[in-house]
Amino acid sequence: MPMKGRFPIRRTLQYLNQGDVVFKNSVKVMTVNYNTFGDIGEGARKFVFFNIPQIQYKNPWVQIMMFKNMTPSPFIKFYLDSGEQVLVDVEEKTNKEIVQHIKKILGKSEETLEKEAREKMKLRHPASFGHKKYHLRECMCEIKGQIPCPGKVPLPKEMTGKYKAAMKENAASEASSV
Repeated sequence: MPMKGRFPIRRTLQYLNQGDVVFKNSVKVMTVNYNTFGDIGEGARKFVFFNIPQIQYKNPWVQIMMFKNMTPSPFIKFYLDSGEQVLVDVEEKTNKEIVQHIKKILGKSEETLEKEAREKMKLRHPASFGHKKYHLRECMCEIKGQIPCPGKVPLPKEMTGKYKAAMKENAASEASSV
């Protein structure tokens, strides 16, 4: 991918993964109101430019809206799933201060993130199988050394239930005729 545009490093995976704000599940919408001019909103402008891409990457389920030049002072408003609204004043704050404040009030704690990572790793265990969205394998037959699926490769006749039932029936009829 060519590195073109303003500050193209913002679009690299390494940069996006460096963001450390993961919102709680209750956060549904985030709106950022800022101005493109003036010293009061410098931190908000830098926050939008540098930190919003990281927040979007880490929180794909959160809708983020930005409103430019619609308010005299910059602020961020969060809408929670309970209908509550959280207003954060970002006037005269740097982008790092804004990130730390947001992380403190609406971000998941380190313990919660570690717990979720452990649970995710349990689901990704190589011995478990199920739907591809959640597991490494869909079927037991994908593991080396296992018998392939009968839908893909026919089983040997000795392993089918019909053949075993027919053999039992033949053995029973031969035993009764003798």
